[in-house]
Amino acid sequence: MRDIIRVFPRRTKATPDDALAFTTPPPKNGRHDYKQLTLDGDVPDWRDAREVKISVTFSYDMQKAEQLAESWHRAGFPVTMGGPAFNIPGGNFTPGMYLKHGYTITSRGCNNACWFCKVPEREHGLRELPITEGHNILDDNFLACSENHICAVFEMLKTQPQKPIFTGGLEARLLQPWHVDLLRESKVERMYFAYDTPEDFEPLIHAGKLLRDGGIKNTSGSRAKCYVLIGFPGDSMEQAEKRLIDTWRAGFFPYAMLFRDENGETNEDWRQFQRLWVRPQIVYSNLKNLALAQ
Repeated sequence: MRDIIRVFPRRTKATPDDALAFTTPPPKNGRHDYKQLTLDGDVPDWRDAREVKISVTFSYDMQKAEQLAESWHRAGFPVTMGGPAFNIPGGNFTPGMYLKHGYTITSRGCNNACWFCKVPEREHGLRELPITEGHNILDDNFLACSENHICAVFEMLKTQPQKPIFTGGLEARLLQPWHVDLLRESKVERMYFAYDTPEDFEPLIHAGKLLRDGGIKNTSGSRAKCYVLIGFPGDSMEQAEKRLIDTWRAGFFPYAMLFRDENGETNEDWRQFQRLWVRPQIVYSNLKNLALAQ
């Protein structure tokens, strides 16, 4: 990995920040802003790399990715492109390669068939991967894995210096008491569920009860969170607000996820609405004003 440049069309919290990770064309002055050490303990010169890999997560970033590929190719590097946007199944997970150290993926795929999600089509079902270290789990559907795999992941989490975070999301319909025991014993910092379709609501209520009965309290809204899909075709802001409020009543801190079309486009009115339901301080203020906060 130390001699491979990885290039990303956009920077997120999960983007690697080592000396060979870029979101830009090759620096004209020969310098790279990032000076983090590699696993080998030194700072490599990107100009000594043997190849460039462009990683594209979202299809609407493809044009920028192609421009980046061309600029790195002109700099004399062999360039290849890949990632979820190409609808090709992912392989085994390599820590630090395409995600910052601390993030890990222990399984790929999902056996559901949600209309808005391309994961089942891309991954062709669920498969468990060799477990690599990390505290932030990004699996597509972690709770759909086998009991042996889930228990093995929690054993790995015991060795991590940071508390677990399940950013990839946990499916409320699959949550069972023994999952709650593992989450509680691991002192989970944050876990995210999802409310994407009307069928998700009753399982969400049940999951909230399981968490409370299992000793995982959420009085501050800091542990159990829930992505709530908004702005999809046929949705209204009144309906979306009701779902967000109902999510809070079910015991989860709501986090509005704005629907994007295939071109990545969103509606300005919906973007303004989302801003009211995405920042924790604003969300809590909204809920308090609605006399819902306990």
